[in-house]
Amino acid sequence: MNIILLGPPGTGKGTMAKEIAQQYKLPHISTGDMFREHLKKETALGKQAKTFMDSGKLVPDEITISMLKDRIKQKDCKKGFVLDGFPRTIPQADALSKSTITIDHVLNFTAPEKIILQRIGGRLTCRTCGMMFHEFNIPPKVSGKCDKEGGELYKRDDQKPEVVKQRLATYKKETAPLIEYYKKKSLLQDIDASGSPEEIFEQIRSILD
Repeated sequence: MNIILLGPPGTGKGTMAKEIAQQYKLPHISTGDMFREHLKKETALGKQAKTFMDSGKLVPDEITISMLKDRIKQKDCKKGFVLDGFPRTIPQADALSKSTITIDHVLNFTAPEKIILQRIGGRLTCRTCGMMFHEFNIPPKVSGKCDKEGGELYKRDDQKPEVVKQRLATYKKETAPLIEYYKKKSLLQDIDASGSPEEIFEQIRSILD
């Protein structure tokens, strides 16, 4: 069972990817992790990717696909995988469809912009230990202070409302076209990600089971 997760930031894709991986005994594959692994091991693909990254260019889709093919040859992918962070564009999806990799389900996480802004905008991080809190969902015992270290809590720049809105605009422009792409292939299933994690995962189970 090979699964792709789509959806803008703040819809809980990362959390649900881990839940799916655990429940169905599938590896959670993120392109970021793949790149780091190849760079660390200094593989031929890693060296190719590094030449583009060092010059500030995007790594070509062919290299990313080659890394993905290499990754899914590993034993833990025998029953399938959960792919998070790829594809991001139509050319990447085309490159994936032309490969030997078959996709069974594309789960599209959706939520109103208001909820996304509240989720991301409410995140707080401890400067000392990196522990995460949320103004509304997981508030600290003492306002502005970490429960564990007592360190100062702050909002990262990429979690400020104006930046989140820009991230959402980028998603709509670059990645949202994939929704129609996979809908035409009869692979897309919408997930209402505005509820609790339990409610979201129940929807996922009804599709995958």
